This record gives sequence, structure tokens and C-alpha cells, in this order.
Amino acid sequence: MSRDRPVPPTANAIGFFVMRRFPNVQRLLIVGFSGPIIALNIWLLSQAFRYFEHLITVLTISAILAFLLNYPVRILERFRLKRDQAVIIVLLLTLTLLGFLGVTLVPILIDQTAELLKNIPDWLKTSNENLNQWEIWARERRLPIDLKGFITRITSRIESQVQAVAAQAVGLALGTVSGLVNVIFVIVLAFYMLLYGDRMWQGLVSLLPPQIGLPLSESLRLNFQNFFLSQLLLGLFMVGTLTPIFLILKVPYSLLFALLIGLAELIPFIGATLGIGLVTLLVMLKDFWLAVQVASAAIFMQQINDNLLAPKLIGDFTGLNPIWIFISILTGAQIAGLLGVLVSVPIAGTIKDTIDTIRRMRQHAIVRNDVLPSDRDNGTMP
Repeated sequence: MSRDRPVPPTANAIGFFVMRRFPNVQRLLIVGFSGPIIALNIWLLSQAFRYFEHLITVLTISAILAFLLNYPVRILERFRLKRDQAVIIVLLLTLTLLGFLGVTLVPILIDQTAELLKNIPDWLKTSNENLNQWEIWARERRLPIDLKGFITRITSRIESQVQAVAAQAVGLALGTVSGLVNVIFVIVLAFYMLLYGDRMWQGLVSLLPPQIGLPLSESLRLNFQNFFLSQLLLGLFMVGTLTPIFLILKVPYSLLFALLIGLAELIPFIGATLGIGLVTLLVMLKDFWLAVQVASAAIFMQQINDNLLAPKLIGDFTGLNPIWIFISILTGAQIAGLLGVLVSVPIAGTIKDTIDTIRRMRQHAIVRNDVLPSDRDNGTMP
């Protein structure tokens, strides 16, 4: 029968000396061991997402749609409508809007996308000729500029990207039926989430301790609903303002380029910049001065969007440091690609809000426990 061996006195003395001499060693050890554990968990999450990618994507999109539709449902409930009646009305209006967009805008976008992919090789030839003229001009003035390597790399990179996009477009056309089934499945699942999601979520939250489950539930709802609703409104503002501007400037594929910038707005903080840069590069292949006008107009509207509308819509509800925002975006991209980028900021905001709430509860409990006994005896404290 084995017995526990007593710890040698020398080991106790060394441990006591280290803790007294270096009081922060325990915290350093915790931080040092937490890094590999966090990295391992991120790797496990990425592997799990790749295995259940389709299921997680459908559930996430359905949950986001349910969060967005829950806002008009609550508005209708204020008019003394029952929950199921409000959900049915909102769902019918959503299906009507999606059907209208599918009949009117989607065919236009498909045609413009096909024409853009078809015309990009011709635009590349035109841009090569323009760059060759710039190189001749630089040689005549003996300027140390060599554009041949730059032209070759840019041309090959754009051609490879065009081929990849064309292949994806063919695959999308072949998978239209499965895509339509997924859309119907997402809408139906969002409908049931609006009806019964609260019960299921309360059942999951009840498995957690109350001091964690309650702040987590409230923070998750506020972060996802506010974030995606505000980002959607900001994206619609960019599409609605840039489309007529591009039409006035006679930009080819105006609706497609404006929609591309608006969709990029869904990616927080860097999305609009990436969308404007991509559209400017594509227009630059055709006309350099037109690309300058496009970039100027888009940047001007982005400044209005970021400085006037975004503070009122978004505010500071996440409370995250910009550095942590970029870290969360990169982590989400590493785990789940584009979907991870879209949900990374509200998830990070939820984690921060939950931790802050737990800290405030603990501090409040410590303050109440540290009340002087004389105060209790005098009846000045409960």
C-alpha cells in the first residue's frame, strides 16, 4: 500500500524563498502556460470548423438572420401582436423582399459579373500599353524606374485570380440547386429560431453558473444584434450613395462595384478600405483618371460613413481596443475564413463584456464582505 511522501523541508524553503523574492512568479507561470493552451485551442477550433464547416455555416447565418429579424419582430410586438404573428409577418415581408431582389437586381449583377470577367483580359492589355508608355517616358528622362517586372507580376496575378473566380462562378452555376436549398433551409431555421430560440438558449445558459450565464446571454444578444444591424445599415448607405455617383461618372459596372464596396463594409474597420482598393484597381485597368475619381468619391463617402453615421449607429458598444479588434479579426480568419472575420468582433465584444460583468460582481462582493463589524453592529449596513 503506497503512502504519500512528505515534501522535503528544503523544497518548502526554496518555494517560500522564491515566492517572497519574486512575488509575480506565479502570475508569470500562469501567463507562460496559457499561451500554448490558447494556441492549442485555436488549432482545435479550426480543425472542428473544417470538419463541420457546412453545419456551422448554416447555423451561424441562420442565427445572424434571426438576430436581425428579431428587431422588427419586437417592434411589431409593441403593437400588441403575439410573438408568432409578428414572426410570420416579418418572415413574409423578408421573403417578399428577397424575391423582389432576386427578380430585379440579381440578374443585373450576374450579367455585370460575367461581362467584367470577360473584359478583364482586354483591360489588362490596355493597362500594359499605358505602363509601357510610362516606362518609355521614364527612360527618356533617365529615371531609375523599371516597370517590366512589375507589369509581369501584376498581370500574372490578376489573370490567375480571374481564372479562379471564373472557375468558382462555374461551380456556383452548377450548384445553384443546392445553393437554393441552403437558402431555404437557412430561412426556415431562422424562423424556428425566432419562435423557439429563446427556450433553447435559456436551456443552454442554465447549464452555466448564474454569474456567468446571465451576463453572457445578454451581452451576446446585444453585441450580435447591434453589430450586424449597424454594419448592414452602413453597407446599405455605401451602396445607395455610390451607385448614383458611379452612374454619373459613367463607371462601368456601377451597381456591381458599389455593391462590392457595400458588402466589404460588413467586415469591420478594414472592409471598406479593402473594397475601395479592389474597385479602384479594377477601374484603373481600364482608365487611370476614372479610377482616381472613383477612389476620391468612395473615400469621401467612407469618411461621412465613418465619422458621422458609424458613431451614432455603432458607438463604442464593443469597448475593445483597436489592437484586440485586429487580433480577433485575424484569429477569426484563421479559424473560419470569411465567416470567422464577420463574427469575430461581436464574439470578442461578448467575451470582454462577460469578463467585465463578472469582475464587477466580484468587486461588489468583496466590498460587501469587507464592511467593518462596527458598521454592522450599528445597523448602518444591511
